[in-house]
Amino acid sequence: MQTLTNFSAGLKTVPAGVTWYLADIAEAKGKHDMYTNQSPQKLKTLREHALIESAISSNRIEGVEIDSKRVGTVIFGRPLLKDRNEEEIQGYRDALQWIHVEHKTIPFNERTIKKLHKMSRGKIWDAGHYKENDSDIIERLPNGDTRVRFKTVSVENTPQAMKELVSLYGELAKTKVVHPLLAIAACNLDFLCIHPFRDGNGRVSRLLLLLQLYHAGYEVGRYISLERLIEEHKQRYYETLEISSQRWHEGKHDPWVYINFLLYILKQAYGEFIERVEKIETPKGAKTELVIEQIQKMDGEFTLSQLQTKCPGVSRDMVRKVLKDLHKLDKVVCKGRGPGARWRRKGNNF
Repeated sequence: MQTLTNFSAGLKTVPAGVTWYLADIAEAKGKHDMYTNQSPQKLKTLREHALIESAISSNRIEGVEIDSKRVGTVIFGRPLLKDRNEEEIQGYRDALQWIHVEHKTIPFNERTIKKLHKMSRGKIWDAGHYKENDSDIIERLPNGDTRVRFKTVSVENTPQAMKELVSLYGELAKTKVVHPLLAIAACNLDFLCIHPFRDGNGRVSRLLLLLQLYHAGYEVGRYISLERLIEEHKQRYYETLEISSQRWHEGKHDPWVYINFLLYILKQAYGEFIERVEKIETPKGAKTELVIEQIQKMDGEFTLSQLQTKCPGVSRDMVRKVLKDLHKLDKVVCKGRGPGARWRRKGNNF
């Protein structure tokens, strides 16, 4: 909670690199939001790929892997699981689906944090419970020796630290003293430094990141696996985390190295989404479905131009054709002639 505590006082300055990332992400988010208005059929493939990649990558970062031939069965089915690795990956998938479907009603609190840990850790004895013994972050060196990379919050102080984490983040999210993405990244760093669970902290931190991004209106994690991007930059992930955790206990650490990393990952996710969605072939009839879907959402009268703005990637001629076809079927009515004509739907049964 040290980063959140410092941020709660307000930020006098923000590094230029962070500002550039925030601007780039805002621009990419605008394009993302436009594309997600297209037919859901076009994005189904991206959603399925992201679910697989997220469950596999987040666990693989922690050394949990399964046979590649079993991936589809474990992720999309309900098979008889062979071992704990498969159990944890399927549990992580369940946690992802819970967030994707119900994020609007899932609060950021200790109960949610513990539930995500329980889901992602399977049936292990301490799933959903804070650690019972001190567990520092240990690094194993190439020669076989080990070193303490970071001394986490002690067992006796963990419950209070988590209460403060939730409270401070909630206040920042409410007051918006700092940019929402900075508050999310700060919270992510503090959570990893507290290290509240015996094991599985990294996985829970990535689930919380997805949930908090949803809450803040950044939904790219539905289509692009943030976990997979973090895994692809795993060495940098650990490097930035170690740098930003130094002197964390005293509140004299430099959080911007790790925050920059998370913003980079988010920017990459948006860029990849835009690139992928532009390459996906639109299914036959998808544009017609999109136009009809937007007509159903229209409240009262609307013009051809107003409808077209709601249908990115659909030509004006295509929008006009759909309107004419629906008019022949007595599904819509038209007042006036030419570009200024006013249209209105007749009921919702298209």
